[in-house]
Amino acid sequence: MLLHGADILASMGSALPPTGTTAHPLVALLTDAARGVFPPADGTLAVAPAPEPYSGAVVAFTAHSVVATDLPADEVRAHLPDDDFGAPVSAPFLAWLGQALHSKPGMLDAVLVHVGPGDASIELVPEADADDHARVVRAHGQRRHVRVYADAQHQGLVMLGRGLVDRWELSLELTPAARGRGLGRAMITAARALVPADEPVFAQVSPGNAQSLRAFLAAGFRPIGSEVLFH
Repeated sequence: MLLHGADILASMGSALPPTGTTAHPLVALLTDAARGVFPPADGTLAVAPAPEPYSGAVVAFTAHSVVATDLPADEVRAHLPDDDFGAPVSAPFLAWLGQALHSKPGMLDAVLVHVGPGDASIELVPEADADDHARVVRAHGQRRHVRVYADAQHQGLVMLGRGLVDRWELSLELTPAARGRGLGRAMITAARALVPADEPVFAQVSPGNAQSLRAFLAAGFRPIGSEVLFH
């Protein structure tokens, strides 16, 4: 049975689990940036606590970065020059931070966001038989309360769940034959209806994945910064 976004939420009894209450500084920064209010581009380097369940995170806006880790702030700042705004996401610093945290840095991703509903041109159906799919396994490793949906022809999967500081996060996977035909943009747009209209939904996309990046941009997502997560 095909379901619209509202029908899917109703069939689950409610929307996806509500956002948890947290005072982590990244919550306000990301929420404000999603609505077009960015932190000052003044070279600020903020050091904040590690956001559970991650051992660390580096989130960069224009000339404004946050290193979220439980390491001493003085130790973190000692490894970053004052005159290089890009240093927090540079390979030498990320390698050092990974060693200090006994963790490997994840991908340096562009962070994109959308707020508000979309005009869905296709319908989505909950997908219960994709637990072994590599992209679904990855989504479960990165997020909580993950839900998986497919298009009617099962040519693509959308994963929606709670990620960094409990924000909504969306990811997409298409079969090779389905790429380049607008299906990705249509599925992303339809998936936006699964999130309350007044809440932002985020996507992390590798800058080198130009096809995915174009799909999210075409679906109305806007880039707000970049990030590296330490699991």
